[in-house]
Amino acid sequence: MSWWETVRSGLAAIRSHRLRSSLTVLGIVIGISSVILTVGLGQGAQKEVEDQIDALGSNLLIVSPGSTTDSSGVRGGFGSASTLTFADATAIADPDVVPDAAAVAPTTSSSVSLVNGDTNWTTSLVGTTTAWLDVRSRELSAGRFYTAEEAAQGAPVVVVGADTASELFGRRSPVGQQVTVDGTRLTVIGVLTSSGASSSGTSEDDLGVVPVGTASRLTGSTADTVSTIYVEAASEDALAAAYQEVQALLANRHGVTSADADFSIATQDSLVETANETNRTFTVLLGGVAGISLLVGGIGVMNIMLVSVTERIREIGLRKALGAAPRVIRRQFLVEASLLGLTGGVVGVLVGVLGAQVLPHFIDQTVAISALATTAALATALALGVGFGVYPASRAARLTPIDALRSE
Repeated sequence: MSWWETVRSGLAAIRSHRLRSSLTVLGIVIGISSVILTVGLGQGAQKEVEDQIDALGSNLLIVSPGSTTDSSGVRGGFGSASTLTFADATAIADPDVVPDAAAVAPTTSSSVSLVNGDTNWTTSLVGTTTAWLDVRSRELSAGRFYTAEEAAQGAPVVVVGADTASELFGRRSPVGQQVTVDGTRLTVIGVLTSSGASSSGTSEDDLGVVPVGTASRLTGSTADTVSTIYVEAASEDALAAAYQEVQALLANRHGVTSADADFSIATQDSLVETANETNRTFTVLLGGVAGISLLVGGIGVMNIMLVSVTERIREIGLRKALGAAPRVIRRQFLVEASLLGLTGGVVGVLVGVLGAQVLPHFIDQTVAISALATTAALATALALGVGFGVYPASRAARLTPIDALRSE
């Protein structure tokens, strides 16, 4: 019997028991589609995390102060100390000292209430230099950023985030309008394009950016102290080198070692890895549950093939009596099992891809479908059919003609 005749015979056997075959295929469909959607949800979550981290700035090092300890011995968290200064930022910006740093943006941050007429909104007021816009990879949707001259003079100007502008001005254009902070008027000169990202639980679109001198005057803070120093590496490949250079420089300036450093440095890679580690854990967990349904589908294939062997035992005996070799019998049942597995795989992939298009409309989560995952799903379905069809096919091939023909 040729391969084509074997496949045609297998299709005929499957069609002769449509309901039973459909239920068997359904188990594989559920398993394959579950695996595709589970992996797609995990990959979609990782992609969203990476996009949000990228929105915080490219090739970025985030230098934060260390912790404080009060008189009773209670230690504060990272960032609670005031160990970073503008002099540190100036030293980092020196290309002779940190050659792998492309730009540096020191910042101060405080919570203030912005008032526009009868409307007020509490937001984060960020005092920084003109390099902040490029270092943080931010763009303007309206207006402009303040100039170096305005930054040097501590001009009463502010650039607001998209959420802040919406809360204070609604649908009106904020550019040219004025807001008040503790009685001091600031002119809105620009609006940042929404990034959709968040950092430390705070929206990156809810803030007001002002020159450092302006922020010091409004909050009464020490002009020389900064809360964070953002360092943009010259390239992605130079990120590790920039990290080492900044760490060595600050340790030398502060007279500390890496063991008792009064500052910490975070990189984009570390933030991405921390966030994705959680996503991977849940993906593996859900993937394991989906894998169990695949196993159940495979057992269904074995069950249906065993039933098929039992029902066709006289046919097997007759074919053997007419000279059919055991390998031909084995091949016939393996082809039937493979067709069941492959059909379930194809339908399961189609259901998974359709689910990836529909699911995001019901949950706030992207589902990413990759060609590799789709191909692997089809291969897995085919392997299930073959793997769970081996025992029934071997059982059919071992039957002796005389015993098979005697069967009722």
